[in-house]
Amino acid sequence: MVTPNYWDPRTGTDRPTTTPNTIRFLAADDFPPFAFRDGTGRLTGFNIDLARAICEELEAACSLRIKSFDALVPALDGEEGDAIIAGLATTPGNVQTLLFSDPYLRLPARFSVLKGKTLSVLPEDLVGKRISVVEGTVHERFLRSYFSGAEIRTYPTATEARAALGTEEVDAHFGDGLSLSFWLNGKISGNCCEFVGGPWLEPGYFDHGLSIALRRDDALRQAAVNHALARLQAKGVYSELYLRYFPVSFY
Repeated sequence: MVTPNYWDPRTGTDRPTTTPNTIRFLAADDFPPFAFRDGTGRLTGFNIDLARAICEELEAACSLRIKSFDALVPALDGEEGDAIIAGLATTPGNVQTLLFSDPYLRLPARFSVLKGKTLSVLPEDLVGKRISVVEGTVHERFLRSYFSGAEIRTYPTATEARAALGTEEVDAHFGDGLSLSFWLNGKISGNCCEFVGGPWLEPGYFDHGLSIALRRDDALRQAAVNHALARLQAKGVYSELYLRYFPVSFY
């Protein structure tokens, strides 16, 4: 099973001279599998467990405070917490007012095909092949830029674009790897399909990822969080968490 690794093993080994005694994380609880309430009401999810692992690695006291997504930045600005772990986008506006950790999860695009089908998904090998994609998305834009020789068929929704693959109206489907991984592993797909080729992370298209946001003046915690993320990858903790919540890897 392939798991992502964004950290250079030659870096992140030296612990920062000073690390924070506490990290008060802010999160939302309505974004499964990243943060949600299980059947017993317990807060869980990839982001939640990663936050706890960061604190354990730094030997820092850890707390989690739940807010609505729109209230997270105001809560951080108001010093109700120290760090947001909720997939806050690194938009130009946010980068000007906040610090961000290194990305802890990038969201690639992937091709999927019917099981048992052998298909190379290089641009030159998809000339004349039919590819479904959701119209108006960055995935369509990418296909039209790099796979212009293919027959690109657009659909209003992901459900329709994926269904076209199941009924063999198309030879392949191209879309968001994360959501596709859950579709492939769910009942709706009927176990019809599988990923083919590798993840697409082209700059300008699929290079955005999930990072932890901190106040602009909190370089101490930023450095500590970056160190902890690298150490969690080196120790195998990150991969274990990834496979716990993403059993069909989108890498």
